[in-house]
Amino acid sequence: MTKVATIIVLVAILGLNSAAEARKGRILESFEYTALSCRGHTASITDFGGVGDGKTSNTKAFQDAITHLSQYASDGGAQLYVPAGQWLTGSFSLTSHFTLYLHKDAVLLASQDLNEWPVLKPLPSYGRGRDAAAGRYASLIFGTNLTDVIVTGANGTLDGQGAFWWQNFHKGKLKYTRPYLIEFMYSDNIQISNITLLNSPNWNVHPVYSSNLLIQGITILAPVTSPNTDGINPDSCTNVRIEDSYIVSGDDCIAVKSGWDEYGISYGMPTKQLVIRRLTCISPYSAAIALGSEMSGGIEDVRAEDITAIHTESGVRIKTARGRGGFVKDIYVKGMTLHTMKWVFWMTGNYKAHPDNHYDPNALPVIQGINYRDIVADNASMAARLEGIEGDPFTQICISNVTIGMAVKAKKVPWTCTDIEGITSGVSPRPCELLPDQGPEKAKACDFPTEPLSIDQVVLKSCTYRMNHM
Repeated sequence: MTKVATIIVLVAILGLNSAAEARKGRILESFEYTALSCRGHTASITDFGGVGDGKTSNTKAFQDAITHLSQYASDGGAQLYVPAGQWLTGSFSLTSHFTLYLHKDAVLLASQDLNEWPVLKPLPSYGRGRDAAAGRYASLIFGTNLTDVIVTGANGTLDGQGAFWWQNFHKGKLKYTRPYLIEFMYSDNIQISNITLLNSPNWNVHPVYSSNLLIQGITILAPVTSPNTDGINPDSCTNVRIEDSYIVSGDDCIAVKSGWDEYGISYGMPTKQLVIRRLTCISPYSAAIALGSEMSGGIEDVRAEDITAIHTESGVRIKTARGRGGFVKDIYVKGMTLHTMKWVFWMTGNYKAHPDNHYDPNALPVIQGINYRDIVADNASMAARLEGIEGDPFTQICISNVTIGMAVKAKKVPWTCTDIEGITSGVSPRPCELLPDQGPEKAKACDFPTEPLSIDQVVLKSCTYRMNHM
């Protein structure tokens, strides 16, 4: 072979090798999940300069990516893929017909630079921030006036790095209310699924003034002493389905809300048609499911079933007071398994936290149609603490087929009842006289609706994608 021919062959071989190495450098990854909508376009956060080193701020990269992908809203929608890595970021806002997908080893790390958290006005149904009278920091993932939005993944993580916020809150150093991890306002057709939320600065998931919400397969973890780390808080929302979720937190695992005192009364948007099922909760200082205390727009038609709570202060709690107005009615709970509780059932008309001094003390809440059945509890300090409002009793309470095992050091009187009306059947230990026993033959007396809500008719699609990335 001539010297020239030898050089040509060597160049060809080297070229083939470098092409093979280039192909090796690109990773072809396929993933699939079920969703309300599949998307026609997909991009990675790395396409927009994202760096997953846990140190580089990606706030601009996320917002640039979402702005770019919004052009596909009317052309099959778009998906932003977040690969494995630690993605430091402040708050960013999503767009309609959009999916945010987190790889199983992707972590969104909440920034501790306050400049990366825009400040929003107080919610109109609250009149002020909950931590401070001024506004509130935008959530890590935020959206307003959106439709068809999905936040999902292969159980990737949002890490709120909450200790920074909790310490500043306790020291009174925050001018605004702490951010949530996910908040959607004035939005419709929202799915939040298969992600882990860790150490939120404040509430974890807060849909408000929204409808048709599917929240499933969520894991929420925060220290049980962390302040206000509620799990999922549907607030003035309609048609909501929360299921298959595991919550350990420093506040209520599910807190159903609808505005605060005169502001909530004026705004007048109830939370209704809410399904909660297959929930596991650990919260030693709060409830598995709380209704209120901000319920001034009303709460109606809540259906909870197959609920497990362990080392949780109460199973179901209704919180209200004079000045709240509004209503909590048509509440249906069945199939609870409870281990180590302070109170199995707790209702209070004396929850006095008010936004200001302008509330109307004559605005009395209506609490009626509260149905609990098929419940087993053990190691409970008290069966129930049920306290209505003098002159405004809580009515139509029905409790049936309930067995409560009392703790060794339980209170001598397992039930305390004032200003309530209702019936019981097949309940042990024996309830208070204001809840007369109707006998075991009426053990199935308490209603649970058989007609499904429209959110239960939603069928998810199977979506499959292939990603090329370095």
